[in-house]
Amino acid sequence: MPTIQFQNEYKGFDLKQKTAVKNWLKAVIAGEKFELGELAIVFCDDQYLLKVNQEYLTHDYFTDIITFDYCQAGDKKRSGDLIISIDRVKDNAQHEKVAFEQELHRVLVHGVLHLCGYKDKKPADKLAMRKREDKWLKVLAKP
Repeated sequence: MPTIQFQNEYKGFDLKQKTAVKNWLKAVIAGEKFELGELAIVFCDDQYLLKVNQEYLTHDYFTDIITFDYCQAGDKKRSGDLIISIDRVKDNAQHEKVAFEQELHRVLVHGVLHLCGYKDKKPADKLAMRKREDKWLKVLAKP
């Protein structure tokens, strides 16, 4: 059964409008021509995400999101884990001079777009990813 589950490992954080966010992420997946499988979204602090980054990816640096893609080749269902550092999202929002929620939504959709096959290592891929993020953020912003 397709689901989106939120797990909070960050003291004092509570995702606002959970149902609206779930419906938006489902719309993103459908709009990218896929189906929702199982999606787990974990909100945590820098240290939690750093530990995951070191243990599973052998990277020793902070990041705002790690996406673990569990999609099967040829399957239309998008499944995975998104692990998001609220500390990084807060810092990014200040740096970019945007509201915390806007940056959080960008990071959420960024992870989902990774599950839909978008990459962001090369400059052209980063640009394509940013355009898709912007498109879906506009969809969320519509009343």
